[in-house]
Amino acid sequence: MKTIFIMVKCELGKAYVVANEAVVSVENVSEVYSISGKYDLMMKCYLDDDQDTGHFVNEQIQTLPHIKDTFTMITFKAFS
Repeated sequence: MKTIFIMVKCELGKAYVVANEAVVSVENVSEVYSISGKYDLMMKCYLDDDQDTGHFVNEQIQTLPHIKDTFTMITFKAFS
């Protein structure tokens, strides 16, 4: 299992709509946070090790309504 974070820029006034749609309709989305800065949301996603990250972002996230831009961060190791 690998973890990625996707920062999402939404159409004005649509961040809550996008967050709800992602949590409800995309199985791999674990959590969605509203954030400050250049992006509106940050999605935490868990993918199978053999799942292609690019295809997931392009086909499952960027196709959600009201998304203008994304920035994906791939994680290496979680510390606790």
